Amino acid sequence: MTFHAPERYRITSGELASDASYGNSGAFAIPMPKGRKMFAMSGDGLGWEHVSVSFPDRCPTWAEMCKVKELFWDDDDTVIQYHPPKSDYVNCHPFCLHLWRPVGIGLPRPPSIMVG
Repeated sequence: MTFHAPERYRITSGELASDASYGNSGAFAIPMPKGRKMFAMSGDGLGWEHVSVSFPDRCPTWAEMCKVKELFWDDDDTVIQYHPPKSDYVNCHPFCLHLWRPVGIGLPRPPSIMVG
């Protein structure tokens, strides 16, 4: 079970610049078909691994979120997308989705027959 930043996509110049010394925290520009870039920001503080994913003009699709999961976590890792109580909503970007995994705690999962 490993959380890892995809270094080849790390933004290394400008306002959001970081380098490998930042560990899993940073901003990433992930190439997509038709010359588009998907933007991701990651971190692993306060007991959580987290990646936010966005495009400037639309929300990421399920397939795009799967690509992000594959880039930042291993195939056998489980990550989740939360739908918190409305009173906890924070919307800093209208087209941003998030993937989360608690550190050191296994996530419960329904039987696979119920998921597919």
